Amino acid sequence: MSNLSSSRHRDTAAEEAEDLDLVRARDGDGAAFTRLVHPLRRELHAHCYRMLGSAHDADDALQDALLRAWRGLDRFEGRGSLRSWLYTVATRTCLDIAGARGRRALPVDLGPSSDHAVVGDTALPNAWLGPYPDAGLADGPAGPGARYEQREAVELAFVAALQHLPGNQRAALLLFEVLGFSAAEIATMMDTSTTSVNSALARARKIVAEKVRSPAQQQTLRKIGDARVREIVAGYSAALERGDTEALVALLTEDVTWSMPPLEHWYHGIEAVTDFAVRVPLTGCGTWRHLPTSANGQPAVGSYLWNDDAGAHLAWSIDVLTLRDEQITEVTSFVAAAHFESFGLPASLP
Repeated sequence: MSNLSSSRHRDTAAEEAEDLDLVRARDGDGAAFTRLVHPLRRELHAHCYRMLGSAHDADDALQDALLRAWRGLDRFEGRGSLRSWLYTVATRTCLDIAGARGRRALPVDLGPSSDHAVVGDTALPNAWLGPYPDAGLADGPAGPGARYEQREAVELAFVAALQHLPGNQRAALLLFEVLGFSAAEIATMMDTSTTSVNSALARARKIVAEKVRSPAQQQTLRKIGDARVREIVAGYSAALERGDTEALVALLTEDVTWSMPPLEHWYHGIEAVTDFAVRVPLTGCGTWRHLPTSANGQPAVGSYLWNDDAGAHLAWSIDVLTLRDEQITEVTSFVAAAHFESFGLPASLP
């Protein structure tokens, strides 16, 4: 059998198995429904994160969406693909959740930067944008019509920009430019007109273009190369662990920013960031250890701070690094031990 014939045979067998599972699921077979949705869970979860800006909210939204899909499976008539129907359910679920609360933000969205370190900074009870564990997320676009790569579409700058859009514009942009659905398909999914979808897309593109720096991190990371990216991450970690100001500053751009949600203050420019780094993480907190990871399609580290009572370094923050020309231009430290589990990182280091 030729490779082409073998491939067609596998595709046909997979389609027949899916059709059979769909029949079984409609008859109440939960295992069959689980098999149907399993190949799409990862991309659906990423879509929910893009819509909501929180991995925790994405967990809840996906669970709710799949429950709605399971209960309403008899309404899926098979005219379109199961994938498009599941995205319809997931998008409407996310719009319901987003409509019930305000948008998520980063400290840079809420006020001006501080020109010197604020020791004893307090956490604000805002709905903050959160980091995204991107392990297993595909590198390329989701479909031939998609403009953004899958990992590019979870980068911090892009997801933060999405939070400035009304729900319908956010959904239209993601469905069209990230997932590759047509305007007509989106109109059906969102129960509106193609004209309304195109209008929402035009407004959304304008706002995102104003807020997202070019080029995307994925292009920058490919240009720098994996080996050099690992060196930069290792250098950042080592400088903090040694308390080495010069080594840390050498890694930073002149216009670097450092923010720490949920803490209120953030810093812009090499002088302000250096003052903060010297007075807080380098000398004011204690000793650090780090584990490399990846978040939002970007290099990141799990930062662990020494705790005398525990006699160990405890999970403190996920530091997401944005690079430009082999230097760090943004550090976003998501301060909360609760983030670590979703990244597969331990809660402490002995």
